Amino acid sequence: MDTIPLPKHEVLNAEDAKNLIEFYKISPVDLPRIKKGDPALEELTVKTGDIVKIIRKSLTAGEAIYYRIVVD
Repeated sequence: MDTIPLPKHEVLNAEDAKNLIEFYKISPVDLPRIKKGDPALEELTVKTGDIVKIIRKSLTAGEAIYYRIVVD
């Protein structure tokens, strides 16, 4: 059985996270959440409060970008 590849996940650095929050005029807690133990984060070094950028393939847009805040 073929497995579906996970979308690319990367942790934003402090400056990029700050810029994201300012650009969208939101608070980090307004972002959707992703659990620290999520299998998609296994190969990343994350801590609670980090913001993760998720890049998914999209049939219509080519790429779709999502952001999640890491929670326990």
